[in-house]
Amino acid sequence: MGKLTAAGVGAQKTPGRYGDGDGLFLLVGPSGAKSWMCRVQKAGRRRDIGLGSFKKVPLAEARKRAEQIRIQVEAGIDPVAERRRAAGIPTFRVAAAIVYAEQSKAWKNRKHQGQWLTSLETHAFPTIGDMAVNAIDTGMVRDLLADIWLSKNETARRVRQRINAIMDWACAKGYREAALPMAVVNRSLPKNAARVKHHAALAYADLPDFMKALRQRETMGRLALEALILTATRSGEVRAATWAEFDLDAGLWTIPAERMKAGREHVVPLSPTALALFLKMKRFKVGSSDLVFPGQAKGKPLSDMTLAKVLRDMDLIATPHGFRSTFRDWVAEATQFQSDLAEAALAHVIADKTVAAYQRGTMLEKRRTLMNAWTDFADGRGAKVVRLAVPA
Repeated sequence: MGKLTAAGVGAQKTPGRYGDGDGLFLLVGPSGAKSWMCRVQKAGRRRDIGLGSFKKVPLAEARKRAEQIRIQVEAGIDPVAERRRAAGIPTFRVAAAIVYAEQSKAWKNRKHQGQWLTSLETHAFPTIGDMAVNAIDTGMVRDLLADIWLSKNETARRVRQRINAIMDWACAKGYREAALPMAVVNRSLPKNAARVKHHAALAYADLPDFMKALRQRETMGRLALEALILTATRSGEVRAATWAEFDLDAGLWTIPAERMKAGREHVVPLSPTALALFLKMKRFKVGSSDLVFPGQAKGKPLSDMTLAKVLRDMDLIATPHGFRSTFRDWVAEATQFQSDLAEAALAHVIADKTVAAYQRGTMLEKRRTLMNAWTDFADGRGAKVVRLAVPA
């Protein structure tokens, strides 16, 4: 039985706090306004939770609400977050799940998909996960980023981008009046002097000798790495290549848009050496698998670690992706091929709309000349530094 009575509550005019028991209090302000508050404590943490105005919530209802809050706290549920959910404004955690579900449909990188929510669970949810999206302010975001800004800068930048995407979504949905001023957050964070880490790459002058060593043994991993080098493509593009993508008669490999980082179809002209390699792989084809470089597991491509292991076993401090840098450096420093042609060969997005149409017609033939020269250089045919004229 509570200490307060309905009549006594109605007659109370003196400012102060009046306890009913079990954490329920009547608060009377200096102006005489009355409201209810429930005090709860869990794991050493005390919270005061408002239950509404006395004008709208009578004593009996206040007792029911206080009891419900105590039950929720005992069960490990945040009553305030539950109330916000009931009001239709999602918590940051719920909003993150919705944004992830909407955006991940367009993501091709499975590793990115896995990291998106995990990074938020680790670095954002403990601080703002159970807060309504309209209650999150600049200071909260700044402080959680500051904790990892210097020690885990790349992760912090990704968390920042993901938080911003969620806040923009909340703003677009009408859950917030304005987006977070991320420029303010950025300026308030400490300056990070760490340099961007690039993929370790082999110097292009060392490539011919490396290719000789690579070809001393013939394994699936070594053949896949050779194909990557000769075509200047990415590891995932090579490892997941299927025979349906190749026109060996025309010497072309067409990588579909869904497998490309830029989301656009990319046509690779195959040099004679690259074509010979793929014809060799064609002879190795077994069973019903359409994969050019099948892994040990049935129906699965080679793992990325297989290519990395080839380099590690050869005592080379480089990454498979680094050979794209080797190719780009060779074009810039040892040839007269145009920069845009090299960017096209690497399937980079090109601002010039005319040059961007490289996949067909003359630009494709120019790229074939470029890839032939690259293969000749890798095979050790000719001087280490070449000066090749570009066809008109």
